[in-house]
Amino acid sequence: MRPLTSGIRLSGAPVQGALLRGTAPRGVVGLDLDGVKVPLAEDGQFLLGFNRDAPPLGVLTVSFDDGEVVSEPLSIEPRSWRREFIAVAARGGVPSEAFMARRKPELELIASARLRSSDSAGWRQPFIWPATGRVSGIFGSQRIYAGEPGSFHSGVDVAGPVGAPVVAPADGVVILAAQSPFSLEGNLLMIDHGMGLNSAFLHLSSIDVKDGERVRQGQQIGRIGATGRATGPHLHWSMKWNEARIDPQMLVPPMGQ
Repeated sequence: MRPLTSGIRLSGAPVQGALLRGTAPRGVVGLDLDGVKVPLAEDGQFLLGFNRDAPPLGVLTVSFDDGEVVSEPLSIEPRSWRREFIAVAARGGVPSEAFMARRKPELELIASARLRSSDSAGWRQPFIWPATGRVSGIFGSQRIYAGEPGSFHSGVDVAGPVGAPVVAPADGVVILAAQSPFSLEGNLLMIDHGMGLNSAFLHLSSIDVKDGERVRQGQQIGRIGATGRATGPHLHWSMKWNEARIDPQMLVPPMGQ
């Protein structure tokens, strides 16, 4: 870990899409990153996440019990994202009223789930892959349609047969277990790992846990499927720390190790 002037120690360097672990010295009573509160454990441990499009400079504000406040500038390293240029405009258009009527409550459920916090200590664990198979989609990739950028890919995809097991990448608490398939995500499962960190698992053929259930790392939580908007059976695994989109592949060892 490298120490900052305030005594804060970070594991690794700030990079777009990265999740860093940190340790605060005694006397630190508050942290925030660019105005967003950073949860701080009693032993001084914490997480910092950097969005896919994080700007070049961030500021970590450290508050001490004697009233001192220290601002730590963080240089955030950019990444080269995979881009595919398509000569024609994107298909589709303005979503229909019927689609939006269905989509609005789904988005509200997702937003409400992400507001739920738990005392899970899963964030402290080294993460494992929730499924094994060919990595068929990477975080941050993006298509450019006739010069207009589409949405970037918000997670990592693992291709596999329908029914292949999906396990918890770390301990956590289930904050959303879809009762019926969502229009885009299909059978959606979300797990909170604590300290503002959560995982979402999309397109499942089945969900094997229920809302509010505590799960252990390696426990089967569902099965790979192709529900929702999916071109074939695969698991889409995405992660967020507060509002920052995190690259899950940066938290796990290479597939098969």
